[in-house]
Amino acid sequence: MHNGRQPQKKSASIPPTGVSAGLGVETVRALAAHGAQVVGAARNLTKAEHATGQVRADAEHGGGTFELIALDLTDLASVRACADQLNAAGLPFDLVIANAGVMATPFGHTKDGFGTQFGTNHLGHFVLVNRIAGLMRHGARLVNVSSAGHRFADVDLKDPNFEHTPYDPFIAYGRSKTANILFAVAFDARHRARGVRATAVHPGGIMTELPRYMQAGAIEAMVAGINEQAAAEGKPPFQFKTIPQGAATSVWAGVVADADAVGGHYCEDCHVSPVVPDDQPISLVSEGVRAYAVDPVHAEALWSKSEEMVGEKFS
Repeated sequence: MHNGRQPQKKSASIPPTGVSAGLGVETVRALAAHGAQVVGAARNLTKAEHATGQVRADAEHGGGTFELIALDLTDLASVRACADQLNAAGLPFDLVIANAGVMATPFGHTKDGFGTQFGTNHLGHFVLVNRIAGLMRHGARLVNVSSAGHRFADVDLKDPNFEHTPYDPFIAYGRSKTANILFAVAFDARHRARGVRATAVHPGGIMTELPRYMQAGAIEAMVAGINEQAAAEGKPPFQFKTIPQGAATSVWAGVVADADAVGGHYCEDCHVSPVVPDDQPISLVSEGVRAYAVDPVHAEALWSKSEEMVGEKFS
């Protein structure tokens, strides 16, 4: 895939994370079916093999290729080994999609002692992407899959692992999704001069494996609350997107949209979202990105904190 145009056969390479279920599978299928060379990363390779049969079939029919690589975002040793393997292969990348993630998990830690959601959703991707950034050639893009859930909370740079504040699964999720956006903002600022851009996307509300940690009935209760608010505002009830509809914004931001339009921004429904001031009310299903999530100064502060936490410096 090159410069936001149609994938070029035998030249494009795309490593997305989280290709064992849901959005990740559909995203790589759409790309490989149009001629892209895709390297999909997953923690459970057996599960990913079973989940990507159609991806391989569509890749063969469309002239693309698809292969898998092991990656456990909860273990930085695995993340670094994955990056080492990709760097050793030396295949240049036109698109990197940071798609994998967890939501509303119980209190816990990654193998390196980070909060489960911040460590998995942000720090694992932070190390992986920065370690393979040298493979991203001119015209390449990074797409970080974030969420409207970033509105639950800004990052807490003083207590990222909930060591001093009570744990709340959705606050932790919100912090990690805000981090995904801020990482894209900072990465874009660092690499745009060499023609590499970064953006963050909200795929929309989709029924995938993501809510597996939530209690029974929690999704239904959340939707009921959203619909009650929508009815009071004279709006139609909320409807979940299909998985292909959810994957569309990642593909659009990665290969269709103008790089200058999406670089350093947050996108949803295949367009760049407006910035909503932090003191202005916003619902989970209305459009917009919180100002704190796209603040470049805040993004640099998160970058520095992330480097400190993982024990590595990245230019």
